[in-house]
Formats: sequence, C-alpha cells, structure tokens
Amino acid sequence: MSNQLLLTPIEYLKGIGPSRGELLRKELNIHKYGDLMNLFPNRYIDRTRYYKINELQNTTAEVQVVGKIIHVKTVEFGKNQKRLVATYTDDTAQMELTWFQGIKWIRESLKLNEVYVIFGKTSNYGGQFSMAHPEMELLEEHKASLRSAMQPVYPSTEKLTQRGITNKVINKAMQQLFLEVKGQFIETLPNYLLEQLQLISKNEAMFNIHFPKSQDLLAKAQFRLKFEELFFIQLQLITKNLIRKHKIKGHLFDKVGTNFTDFYSNHLPFELTNAQKRVIKEIRNDMGSNAQMNRLLQGDVGSGKTIVALMCMLLAKDNGFQSCLMAPTEILANQHFIGLTELAQDLNISIKLLTGSTPVSERRIIHEALENGTLDILIGTHALLEDKVKFHNLGLAVIDEQHRFGVEQRSKLWHKNDIPPHVLVMTATPIPRTLAMSLYGDLDISVIDELPPGRKAIQTVHRYDSNRLKVWKFLKDEIAKGRQVYIVYPLINESATQDYKDLMDGYESISRDFPLPQYSISIVHGQMKPAEKEAEMQRFVSGKTNIMVATTVIEVGVNVPNASVMVIESTERFGLSQLHQLRGRVGRGAEQSYCILMTGFKLGNDSKTRIETMCKTNDGFEIAEVDLKLRGPGDIMGKQQSGVLNLQIADLVKDRAILMLAREHALKLLKDDAAMAKPEHQKMKAIFMEMSAKKNIWNYIS
Repeated sequence: MSNQLLLTPIEYLKGIGPSRGELLRKELNIHKYGDLMNLFPNRYIDRTRYYKINELQNTTAEVQVVGKIIHVKTVEFGKNQKRLVATYTDDTAQMELTWFQGIKWIRESLKLNEVYVIFGKTSNYGGQFSMAHPEMELLEEHKASLRSAMQPVYPSTEKLTQRGITNKVINKAMQQLFLEVKGQFIETLPNYLLEQLQLISKNEAMFNIHFPKSQDLLAKAQFRLKFEELFFIQLQLITKNLIRKHKIKGHLFDKVGTNFTDFYSNHLPFELTNAQKRVIKEIRNDMGSNAQMNRLLQGDVGSGKTIVALMCMLLAKDNGFQSCLMAPTEILANQHFIGLTELAQDLNISIKLLTGSTPVSERRIIHEALENGTLDILIGTHALLEDKVKFHNLGLAVIDEQHRFGVEQRSKLWHKNDIPPHVLVMTATPIPRTLAMSLYGDLDISVIDELPPGRKAIQTVHRYDSNRLKVWKFLKDEIAKGRQVYIVYPLINESATQDYKDLMDGYESISRDFPLPQYSISIVHGQMKPAEKEAEMQRFVSGKTNIMVATTVIEVGVNVPNASVMVIESTERFGLSQLHQLRGRVGRGAEQSYCILMTGFKLGNDSKTRIETMCKTNDGFEIAEVDLKLRGPGDIMGKQQSGVLNLQIADLVKDRAILMLAREHALKLLKDDAAMAKPEHQKMKAIFMEMSAKKNIWNYIS
C-alpha cells in the first residue's frame, strides 16, 4: 500500500495531536498513518444486541444498554477516596454507573436526561446491578458512527489507558483514518492467486478487519491478511536462499578421500542410524555443488550430531581445507574437543582447542599452525572470532547451539576467508517445524530423528515433596549398583539470593541424608570461579563423587555415561525445553536411566501440562510443539531472537496451515518466475522490493 497519505506522521490525524502522537510512538511504535492502519484488533465484541436493565444476568459477559442518567453524586469511602455514582434508568428498571478515576472530568461531561448507549461488564450487589467505568456514547453519535456490530478491541498498554487513550479513542482515530484514506489500498497479490484461493480484495479485507460487517466477513479478512503477511515473508526467505545459492560460490568438496573412507570403514564406534546416513548425504550434496552451504542440523539430545560434524570435517580435510567448531561455553567446547579427539585418535589429524583460558604460549603455537595449514580442526568458544585467529583456508564452520550466538558473531566467521566457508549450524533444541520454516526459511534443514541403537528410553516420573524418603531410597539403590546421580535446582537469576539459598539448603539436607564416607557429593553453581567449577565437574566425571548437586549450569553438553538418575527440584519453575535438555544429561550409557520431577502440591495449569508432557514423551520435537503452544514463538528463541516474530496479524502457532499454504504458493511462484518479471507480478514485486529495502527483521535472521 504505497499510498503517500499512509506516510503522514500520526499527530496530523484529527483527534490525535502532538502529545497523543508522542504516546502512541513510545507505547505502540505507531509513527505514521500506515502504522495505525496495521494495528489489528486482538479480539472483537459482538454489539448486535441491546439489553433492558431487567434482562441483565449475573455473568461476566459485556453487555450494551440504552437509557438515561437521572442523577449523579460523589461518594466518599475509605481514607480520602472518592467515587462518582450515577443513577441510570430505562423503562424497565434502574442501575448504577460508577467511576473511581477521572471523576472531575467525567462529572463535567455527563449530560442528564439524554439517551446514552452504555457498554461494559456488570456486577450485582444485593440485587442492584452496577457497571464500573462504562464505555458511553450519546445515542445520536452511536447511530452515526462508522462502527459495525462486531466491535474491535485494539492492543493497548497501561500507560495509554491511564492517559485517556482508551479503546474508544483508538476506534475513533481508526474511523477518521478510513474517512481520509477512502479505501485506496493497492492490491498486493496477483489476481490468479486471489481467484485460486478465493481471497477477498485488499480493500475489503482492510475495512472488515477494523469494521467487520459480519462474522463471515471478519473470518475472510483475517485469512486474507494472514496469508499475505506469511506469503511475503516466505518470498523473502526463499528468494534469499536462491540468491545465495546462485551468487555465493562455495568451496567445491568434490572428492571423498582416505580420511572419510578410512573412518567410515574402520573406526566408527557404532553403526550409523539411517537418519545420520541421510543427513550426511544431504550435507555431501551441498558441499559437492558449487554453492556455499548454509544448513541447520537439528537433532535431539544424544542423537549423534557430533559424529556427523566430524565426518563433514573429514570431507573438508580430504579436499585440502581446514574446519572449525564454535560452541557457546568453555564446558561445551571442552567436551567437543574430548569427544572429537577420541573419535579421531586413529586418524592422522591435528585437532586443537582455543578458549578464553588457553595460555598465551599455547595460543601462539595454535595461531601459527592455523596460518601455515598444519592444524586441521580448531574447536573453541567466541575466542575463534578474535582478529588474531587467521586460517590458512577455512572450508567448513560448524556452529553449535546457534541461538546463543548473535548475527555479527556469525558474520565474523564468514569473513575469515575470501570465499566464505560452508556453514553447518547444530542445535539440540528441537525447533517446531512451523517455527523453523519461518525463522530459518533461508537455511536448508536436516533432522536426525532417531537415537543410536542400544539407547534405552529414559523413564520419567513425577513425585511430590512428600514422597522424598522413597525417592532418596531409590537413589541409594542406584548408587549401590555403581551409578551416579544429578540433583538440579532452579536458577532463574544467577545472583538471586533466593535461588542460591535453595541450592545451599538442598546441599545441606542431601549431605545429611547421604553422609560421608559412604557417599561423596560434588556441587556446581554460577557463583563459583570457572576453575572451581571445572574441578568439581571433573570429580564427578571421573566417578570420585556419586552425586552432583547443581544449578542449570549443567544443562548443555555434560556427558557422563555412568550417570543414570536426574532429579529436578521445583520442576514447576523450569520451562519445557530446559527440562528436556536437563533430562538429556542421563541416558547416555547402556543402563536404564530415570528422570524424577519433584514438585510441591500447588501447581498451575501450565506446570501440569509441562510435567504431563515430560512423563509422556521423550521426543524433543513433540515437546517443542507443546512448548510453542504454551510460550509462543518469541520466548522459545530466547533473547537474541525475541524480536524476530513480531508479526502483525498472523500467529505461528494457530496459523500453521496458512503458513504451509503461503510457503507452497511462494515456492511455486518463484519456480515459475524467480525474477517476478511477468506483468501480473509487477505490483507484488514493487511491494516486495519496498519490504526488502526496509531491511526488515527477516533479513537478519540467519
């Protein structure tokens, strides 16, 4: 909608002015007419029915009544508090209207014996109905307004309501806006698509989203606008992917040499699953084409992503290139280093580790080996991004747990070479398909969806605090069999004294119940120095301690095959994906493993759903879907990505089917006319170019 009028600053709209304009800017990010036009209602109120006072029921429904105010008084109550009370009547009975705020202004504006339409929730005290802070309109104005029977309720904030910018004010502004714009919206979708999908026009959709004439037209307007929003996002993502494949040439890994074949034939610690074989094939195809690879590898905890990453690095080595693996924490980088070194011990390959705590003398050796090409694989943390780190020829960059890295950090890796390396992004946090298609629509996606053979499914149970003695007895039995145990306490804020107290109290009572010398306990939390943390971890890894009491610092990547029980305290304080990650710390050996979720008796509905889900399934993708429904997309992606999904009207959870449809049609269109050069695509192309030029959030995602 490239209507010039829509670029007008919002304060010029009649009824808004400078101070309201400033508030709308700050609170709702509304700068121009067009921003207000795209402020879509959250819900609608059906105002087709007018009630008589004697028909009112004691329910929480919002109702609409026609009557007159015959009397107004101010009543004092409590300490220095007042309320305004008006007697409101129709030809059947009387009721009270009350206000607790803005009393002086409201008293002055009320007109006695004039017919008002009032609207709001009623309450009933001793047989007398009353309505607090009703929406009011003189009957004449009510009849004349552009309002429809379905009344929109717009997003708002506390500050706007306090400063008098109510839903009614936004509604009025919207009516004024439509009178000025006169429905001049440019059609953004090609005619054949409108016909094929039976979509209503842009004009009709915009009018009916704000002033729906009926339930049916409202549904059509919502479908049309949701489809359009998701369609343009998919066009952007798919185009970006196609351009990258055409434009950005990658290193050609065209030969499968001795390192890869020797490892595959002679040194695999176990038979690869079919999912691993499929994923390796997808990656080989990418690296064997002329384009630069940009692939997301999703695999649940323990599904064997590391071995896939190593085999890709061996391909790089076979083609004369170096590789690097970047992890978000030292613990995880260390673990990758140990894991890869073990896997590659019989191969002639040099692997080094670079983190913040690598001594200077060692760094020099690493830098030199990197630059002269004698170092094949470098594993590390953010330290890999330092300018001093220069590769001889980086061919493959593997990034683990990518949602923890910002965009600039990833682009630094890209620029370590004239030709960007192939990029393999790994995550053990399964991302629901819908979210992956929107967030990573320009990455190709591979999924390892089966666990290595011989892994037993972890048994998950929920126990209340009152069953603690039985739980402790079970732990003692497991320890007697030679197993180890994790007991994890929630940590919402690393410095929160409350959380620290929970952990220390827990540690003390566990020490009493599991006394020395029969039992020994490690403790790890965020307030320890890295070296202390590392030493405690090592005691547990090497089997010197039976129990590890910890906060969530052990969430990602700690690998102790002998640990068979995970006890999670105050389970209700954890999110679903965190619970799933924690559970993944056990079940890494051949023995049966257990996860025990401890809670008090008081549980909210969401907590119950999370606990039931954990007990029912070990499938990370199923868990991610439930998580998406509970938390919404912004939260799941964490801080870096939380702004990513501020969609204006579509909802990735509820509108999955529309997203699939939009993606299917975007793919079809680009296959048929990648440059959008056909006459019927011209308007759409102009809108598309405008969106791309705005560098909107989608351009930064991956």
